[in-house]
Amino acid sequence: MESRLEKKKMKKKRKWPFWVGGILIALIVLIGGYLFYLFDKVGDTVAVMHDPLSRDEDPDRQRELESIFSKTKSVNILLLGVDERKNDKGRSDTMILLSLNPKTDSLLMLSIPRDTYVNIPGYGMDKINHAYAFGDVGLSIKTVEEAFDVPVHYYTKVNMEGFKQGIDALDGVTVMNNQAFSQGGATFSTGDIHLNGEAALKYIRMRKDDPRGDLGRNERQRSVITAAMNEAASFSSITKIGDILEILGDNVKTNLNMDQLQALFRDYRGTRKDMKTIEMNGTGKRLDKWYYMVSEEEFNRITTEIQSHTDAK
Repeated sequence: MESRLEKKKMKKKRKWPFWVGGILIALIVLIGGYLFYLFDKVGDTVAVMHDPLSRDEDPDRQRELESIFSKTKSVNILLLGVDERKNDKGRSDTMILLSLNPKTDSLLMLSIPRDTYVNIPGYGMDKINHAYAFGDVGLSIKTVEEAFDVPVHYYTKVNMEGFKQGIDALDGVTVMNNQAFSQGGATFSTGDIHLNGEAALKYIRMRKDDPRGDLGRNERQRSVITAAMNEAASFSSITKIGDILEILGDNVKTNLNMDQLQALFRDYRGTRKDMKTIEMNGTGKRLDKWYYMVSEEEFNRITTEIQSHTDAK
């Protein structure tokens, strides 16, 4: 016969696991519900962000784009940072061409100076950032493809106000600053500096006091974008994901759909670990206005470098 004390101990032992199990089940339900909410929210956000180009509707181009992710090929993506204002769609303040090669797990980043003197199809020779003002994203892509003789498969357009909000949602980024300067009432010392959204926007906009002009500005843009990519990849605060999705939905447009974004995250995220930047060499020259003049040989050099990266296995 079991003693009363032994029965009491067994009763306690039986109760404890059921109590804990109930808590675990509740947590699983809550977490599962939140993850379902996030997945649903991501789908809603991507639907708002998704803005395909008219040429994407061409059946041959659709097949070409679909084969990139189904066969895990290299992909070129044009990032456009646009300063949109009320009653003014603005110009592409930032133009960066990314080439991601999943075979070599490497990423090539080309910053295109906004004053680069190129032919804008249908408009003639002008600053490359005017292509957006003349014909929106479609003409920006066409101009970049013609200037560098490489395909642009996808684009992402970011309103610079959204860029600022996105940096804040990540709790800021840390970059290495090589030149002390002031911009818009903010002062940036040399060394590692932590930037919130407003400071990051001022940091990437300065160029007049930079001895390298647009090239120095482009270098700061790349450093902030790289830091933001790394921060986002390691981001762990699920409490802020909803805020980030809302910021993205309000300020980002892309012709990447949900399946393609998932494939990009799944098969291409390793490319950020081996990132190389290309710098365009040219000289400033005043014609009817100030332009950044790049030689044909320099355009050819950049084209060859991008193509070599794309084709590497």
